[in-house]
Amino acid sequence: MRMSYKLHVAWAGVLLAGGIHQAAQAQSKAPVPQLSATNIKQVVAAMTLEEKSKLVVGMGFKMPGVPPPSKDKKNEPIDIGGFKLPPSDPDAYNIPEKVPGAAGRTHAIARLGIPSITMSDGPAGLRIEPIRNGDKSKTYYATAFPVATLLASTWDTQLVNKVGVAFGNEVREYGVDILLAPGMNIHRNPLGGRNFEYYSEDPLVAGSMTAAIVNGIESNGVDTSIKHYAANNQETNRNSINTIVSERAMRELYLRGFEIAVKKAQPWTVMSSYNKLNGTFTSERRDLLTTILKKEWGFKGFVMTDWFGGKDAVAQMKAGNDLLMPGNPTQSEAIVAAVKDGTLSAQQLDTNVERILNVIVQSPTFKKYKYSDAPDLAGHAVVAREAAAQGMVLLKNDDHALPFGAGKRIAVFGNTSYDIIAGGTGSGDVNKAYTISLMQGLANASFKLQETLSNNYKAYLVDMKAKQPKPKNFFDHPAPIPEMDVNAIVAEEANGADEALITIGRNAGEGADRKLESDYYLNDAEKGLINSVANAFHAKGKKVIVVLNIGGVIDVTAWRDKVDGILLAWQPGLEAGNAIADVLSGKVNPSGKLATTFPADYKDVPSANNFPGTPEGKPTQVIYEEGIYVGYRYYDAAKVTPAYEFGYGLSYTNFKFSDLKLSSKVFKNVITATVTVKNIGDVAGKEVVQLYLAAPKKDLDKPEDELKAFGKTKLLAPGQSQTLTFTIKASDLASFYTDREAWIADEGSYKVKIGSSSRKIEETASFSLAKDITVEKVNKALVPQQTINELKLK
Repeated sequence: MRMSYKLHVAWAGVLLAGGIHQAAQAQSKAPVPQLSATNIKQVVAAMTLEEKSKLVVGMGFKMPGVPPPSKDKKNEPIDIGGFKLPPSDPDAYNIPEKVPGAAGRTHAIARLGIPSITMSDGPAGLRIEPIRNGDKSKTYYATAFPVATLLASTWDTQLVNKVGVAFGNEVREYGVDILLAPGMNIHRNPLGGRNFEYYSEDPLVAGSMTAAIVNGIESNGVDTSIKHYAANNQETNRNSINTIVSERAMRELYLRGFEIAVKKAQPWTVMSSYNKLNGTFTSERRDLLTTILKKEWGFKGFVMTDWFGGKDAVAQMKAGNDLLMPGNPTQSEAIVAAVKDGTLSAQQLDTNVERILNVIVQSPTFKKYKYSDAPDLAGHAVVAREAAAQGMVLLKNDDHALPFGAGKRIAVFGNTSYDIIAGGTGSGDVNKAYTISLMQGLANASFKLQETLSNNYKAYLVDMKAKQPKPKNFFDHPAPIPEMDVNAIVAEEANGADEALITIGRNAGEGADRKLESDYYLNDAEKGLINSVANAFHAKGKKVIVVLNIGGVIDVTAWRDKVDGILLAWQPGLEAGNAIADVLSGKVNPSGKLATTFPADYKDVPSANNFPGTPEGKPTQVIYEEGIYVGYRYYDAAKVTPAYEFGYGLSYTNFKFSDLKLSSKVFKNVITATVTVKNIGDVAGKEVVQLYLAAPKKDLDKPEDELKAFGKTKLLAPGQSQTLTFTIKASDLASFYTDREAWIADEGSYKVKIGSSSRKIEETASFSLAKDITVEKVNKALVPQQTINELKLK
């Protein structure tokens, strides 16, 4: 008998319902997926909304010296000596730290096999606590490597990669997964408080150095986070300042270095910056984080906020800021609520979660790496010393004042000669086992030292340090100790010593920008010290050398004519004194070149009139009126003579450039340029070869020339030559046309300029481009709220 239609449908419904019930039962009994590199989407699908909201928000920040939040005050801000920070996640205190002193962690989700990964500062060495739980029987020191500005001054990507390999070994062996470094913002203004953490005023140098060190660090199987993305060029009001900048300047300067680093090194993570960009926090800009970074450049990793960066957790999720750090529970709650009410799509949250998991599966923690807590610190100190010496820049050397002759007796002046500055402050500081002072370095190099003078300095510094107040918080740093008055003893020192050496020190760091008085410009005591020493020693026919132990550019024009030699040592890391002595003695021939310009006067700096913004005192916005004309791009175009130009640096030998040859006189896809460098001096040395390109100015104003390639020779013996080859691609010819949203190489004549600095061009050649090339079309993004003309942007 045939079943009626209605009865048939009814029976089908019963069977279907039973099937669904059975499937649900089977699913409930199915094993929970455990995270692996091959099942990430399956794991995301198995996560609850609450679990996803925890994964995209960090575990909180265990602030040193700050007690955990009480239950009734868990939502109150944390006060660290006057600084108010958002409330921390109690988990930061309740769950034991894997690496004490680390900056933050992600939440583990044990049921899915997702571990917590650990992140640590910093740009010049791993920042962790050296003493754990009061146990002084074992220390966990890290190497203080030379600061980024010094590394850039080597112009040697192979050496910087070598530093990265050593650096990454410490990250891995101390159990850290992600190093919150390197920093790579442009040196827009000499007063930038964190310029020492950054490489250069030029994006090619910044991007190339970043790629080199990232590849070195990540060769250890650990992660980096390049930062601060983007246009974060000051510390003043960094959490709220509105950076207003043209699309062209963003594309050609402030994004270009990041683009190079992403495409050459593919770092695992990128850190968004604190500032607003053209009206919106960078961590809340989808065009910056998703359209440009992920889609145009093909970035595969995840984006994290800077600590406590941004305001709106949901807007950050929508923008593609995948991880919020250090994280607090209110952010997770907001994300859950937004998904439930439809203001945040579940798909977007899943995308953010998936990006984080893609990195977690590559981490040492996920791979259960058994870290040793015993990296090769002795070997890394050797690398640090080598890099430090290679990045020092000889600014002045009249009448062969340097190197010092063997066995010379030296009178060493300046507080910093005895209390050398290895690196900057804040998150850029490193808990290191030691720092070699310049006095120690000179003694190690077998120089004779004026003992009475040295003892006077040591006693003075001990007394003055005892009087300094203790820092109030992480961002508070004691004022520099005034220079010791040497007027009563300088004449006697000039009688007893063969040479005089004066060290001028500067330090800066996170939380504040530098000042003009007694920082950029020398103070009266420092100028008096140079004057009195120079007068006394020159009266005896003896030379005076100044060592600059600084993290950022200072004025030199007011005093440089009074001394015979100037060595820019930057902040060289824990082997500082030994590395400086290597150069002063001639053991290492200086080959460093400036990756940032030293202006003749601060007033010449193109951003001098608008740094750090308006209104004065507590700025809310800063307008980059200079556009693309930053550093040498400005000085060369405006015909302003700096104190020391970009790319400048002396050697103890001399080099000759010759035989510049181009592979073609007409550009078709690519052109190669070759040039020969010969050591025509008396001692072995290295030379940096810089290729600048002058492009035709057809429909767009352009700089006089721009750095497009660079290379460093091997150590050339006297009379030895080396030929270097550079490749010029269509992208090197292109400028960014805002109205066309494209990188375009204009038809016309291009001039190749090769030299040892931006102003010392040794060889030139030309080629032509028959017709315009549209190298790349990009998306409309980062548009200022006002018109270009209204803002006077270039």
